[in-house]
Amino acid sequence: MDKYVIVMDVSGDVCLETVNKYDLKFISMQYSLGDEMRTSYGREPEDIMKKFYDGQRSGDLTQTSQITPYMYEEYFSKFLDEGYSVLYLCLSSGLSSTFSASLLAKESLKEKYPDLDVYTVDSLSATGGMGILIERALLNREKGMGIKENYEDMIGAVSHAHCWFLVQDLQYLKRGGRVSSTTAFVGGILNIKPILKITPEGKLTTIGKKRGNKAAVEELFRIFKENFNPEYGKTIYLCDGDAKDLSNALKDKVLSLYPDLDVKQVTLSPIIGAHTGPGMLAICNFA
Repeated sequence: MDKYVIVMDVSGDVCLETVNKYDLKFISMQYSLGDEMRTSYGREPEDIMKKFYDGQRSGDLTQTSQITPYMYEEYFSKFLDEGYSVLYLCLSSGLSSTFSASLLAKESLKEKYPDLDVYTVDSLSATGGMGILIERALLNREKGMGIKENYEDMIGAVSHAHCWFLVQDLQYLKRGGRVSSTTAFVGGILNIKPILKITPEGKLTTIGKKRGNKAAVEELFRIFKENFNPEYGKTIYLCDGDAKDLSNALKDKVLSLYPDLDVKQVTLSPIIGAHTGPGMLAICNFA
């Protein structure tokens, strides 16, 4: 059996039980809250997450940093030195340059470790979309699947992983250049809650808007019903920016329709939350 580790960057969301059970590795990323700079090494404690979203609500600016090729080389080398190959799942190339940085590191490491491999997968997703993909990869390895076959399975699964979400305020996405100023302005009036999705190309697009959170949650549920394919995977992720009331409401709706689903609820990582703001809710599933 191949000897390899599975790595994800901390922009993905996955429940702590999965992390511990399958020894999932994380490459760290930095984020700021006001004047405080922090490094996220994995699942952040809930008290830290509460502080993060409360800080946003009180007006603290939040930003994130990119992973450089050098950082990838340094991190992957730790495993390669011990004789492990690496299977890495990355934040969408449509949202960040981290995937291209990982490819540069891969080429550099190939010369130093010719007998080992670094397989990098562009998730074309984020948050819980990465969560359902990484759970699939971890289960594949648990069943004895080799790294190359697991990589090929992941590449095939990427197009089936979908994320839809609502946000309270598009100004966060505007600051990061991910939506236009016009879109952000329209979303900020009349209690409008924009509904967005990650496209097949891994970019963000607005697909609708609802007045109020109740209608927005109902819209996410409608989209889920129309797109969910239980034959491909029965794990779904609900990821929220300190909005468990919205997450619980959507969970109840999902389980009323599919009571045997494995619905996992996690607080949105600060790496994504820095760009979406408090009150965000995402539903991520295979379709």
